[in-house]
Amino acid sequence: MKIGLFFGSFNPVHIGHMAIANYMAEFTDLNQVWFIVSPHNPLKKKSSLLADHHRLQLVRLAIGDCNKYKASNIEFKLPQPSYTVVTLAHLKEKYPQHQFVLILGSDNLESFPKWKNFEHILSEYELYIYPRPEADGGVLKNHPKVKWTKAPYMDVSSTFIREGLKEKKDIRFFIPFAAYEYLREMHFYEK
Repeated sequence: MKIGLFFGSFNPVHIGHMAIANYMAEFTDLNQVWFIVSPHNPLKKKSSLLADHHRLQLVRLAIGDCNKYKASNIEFKLPQPSYTVVTLAHLKEKYPQHQFVLILGSDNLESFPKWKNFEHILSEYELYIYPRPEADGGVLKNHPKVKWTKAPYMDVSSTFIREGLKEKKDIRFFIPFAAYEYLREMHFYEK
């Protein structure tokens, strides 16, 4: 199976994430999209993150019973901070029957040269890129392993969601319903 790996903090998951995953599963050659919930991105501060198990649960609720998606906690068991190259090696060993592809926004493609062992990742894996605000992909935009998709432009961010919840705004249509209900019930991001 060809599987797209959608790495992220998902702090919280929102309709932008879901629309990108839906596009990748339906309009590319991917059979599935796995949401890899990252406990700690080395390029971000951990203090602002909701607990790992809550972010994983939010992704599970957002996915529901759709078998084209999977919520993965694989990085929870690996050393932190989470390095994609380590996760990929672990996935390749655990699932040798699958072909993995990375799903990235054009903003992440711009910062990709800062990733640990990025040259190795590029030699082994394809990158499926979706457009992000004011990011053209940088120096790697024409790399042979980079495949640009025509995914819809989604300018929704987890920061926007967190700020909306903190300001007690009604943002129910920016988050998949089951995940929104869980957020409200638990009063996440309201302080």
